Amino acid sequence: MESVRQEFAFLSDLIQGIAAQFGESCEVVLHDYSRPYESTIVAIENGHVTGRSVGDPGTNLGLELLRGNQVNGNKFNYITQTKDGRILRSTSIYMKNAEGKPVGAICINFDITSLMMAEKTLHGMTMTNLQPEVKESFVTNVGDLLEALIQEAQEQVGKPVAMMTKEDKIKMIALLDRKGAFLIKKGGEKICGYLNISKYTLYSYMEEGKNEIGKLAE
Repeated sequence: MESVRQEFAFLSDLIQGIAAQFGESCEVVLHDYSRPYESTIVAIENGHVTGRSVGDPGTNLGLELLRGNQVNGNKFNYITQTKDGRILRSTSIYMKNAEGKPVGAICINFDITSLMMAEKTLHGMTMTNLQPEVKESFVTNVGDLLEALIQEAQEQVGKPVAMMTKEDKIKMIALLDRKGAFLIKKGGEKICGYLNISKYTLYSYMEEGKNEIGKLAE
């Protein structure tokens, strides 16, 4: 592209399309750097976002690029602020001619002030004074509930049954006992099968687990 004027029809349609896509909170500006810097804006959509209009100047970012202080100059998804304190999420893309000289820019400024306020309100409604996450199983039969308790206990032990030592099984049984698994009908029988132990071993491990907890409490 040699000049903004040369592609003005297309660029004007482009900024209109972007603004229409994202709504009235999205300002889109076309700058022509062949004009004096105090009047580089040659087209603008939703200028109420920053209070600017055609014939107004560019920002300090474009000035730095023209001065040669920036090599590329393109900036994506950065946060800036208007004079009246509204928060904008912005992108600035610079167009250059064949010699690499900046000839114009398209700048998008999306006013996210209301979105940030809404986010803050929603966060206050959903995240205030929350207790730690509680793992709760919603099932339609106690068999599924027992299965969930077994899986949770095994996750806490951190080993598959085939690799569990006696101490691991004692720990898992103690965890299940604290969760009330043995109050479920035939819970002990299913846990014995899962851990591949007898009922006698189960009761023995339960006693050892209680003794260990008692020692820790002393």
